[in-house]
Amino acid sequence: MARARVKFTYPTSKIQEPIIYKVSRDFELVSNIRRAEVTDKVGWVVLELEGEQDAIDAALDWVRGQEVRVDPVEGDVVH
Repeated sequence: MARARVKFTYPTSKIQEPIIYKVSRDFELVSNIRRAEVTDKVGWVVLELEGEQDAIDAALDWVRGQEVRVDPVEGDVVH
């Protein structure tokens, strides 16, 4: 199993979309939300994705296609 830590930054138009749910369901990944902030104008979430590396890569490509910014995160984000 592979693991990736990433930050999704949502545009206002996508804040209410179930992006993480779809990533978990459609790409058969386990997601673990480490931090998040959501307001009516901005949304971001730091999460770990675990599963097959090909599925993680495909999921992140799909997320980018949803106009959500994807950035890598290193280290533990919860102390």
